[in-house]
Amino acid sequence: MTKDQIFEFFRRLAEDNPAPETELEYGNAYQLVVAVALSAQATDVGVNKATRALFREVQTPAQMIQLGEDGLKEHIKTIGLFNSKAKNVIALSQILVDEYDGEVPDSREELVKLPGVGRKTANVVLNCWFGQETFAVDTHIFRVGNRTGLAKGKTPEQVEAKLEKRVPQPFRLGAHHWLILHGRYVCKARTPECWRCPVVDLCSYRKKMLEKPKGR
Repeated sequence: MTKDQIFEFFRRLAEDNPAPETELEYGNAYQLVVAVALSAQATDVGVNKATRALFREVQTPAQMIQLGEDGLKEHIKTIGLFNSKAKNVIALSQILVDEYDGEVPDSREELVKLPGVGRKTANVVLNCWFGQETFAVDTHIFRVGNRTGLAKGKTPEQVEAKLEKRVPQPFRLGAHHWLILHGRYVCKARTPECWRCPVVDLCSYRKKMLEKPKGR
């Protein structure tokens, strides 16, 4: 894609959804860290179902430690990998209490030191809570970046680097939300719904389905 095409790509997505947000539910920075950590290899819908009751009970790292690993597991047992995730959430909560007075740090370098927090999780927290221009590359963004030609790469890190370089203002803050939502609801993994895509003419995908299949 050319610079003009990339600008137009995001302009259309922004016109469609002027104020994009994560679909994860949270009330503060700590709950956001927990929600994103729990969302690895799980759906946002599934995480939200598990955390609604949890977050009514737990708003701080200290309260999570008090709940304990077994108590946390009871809340999140419907989420994949819940045993290891519970262990990580308790461990990261202890570090936040011991080293950060219960506050969530606002730098990627410090966030990725927390158990269960990788670069993608850190980028989501920095973007959604601290308003930093980061690009959290999940499976949806990886697919959309490669399929459309917006940001091709063999690894999430390569796609992130391309987005970092190519996404223009004023779209940088909302870019990863638009791409996730586009991948989740339009540019789907198995059958991209090209017939209703607002950026279909800008996309380099060769197997476009421009007519809606019967029965869909």
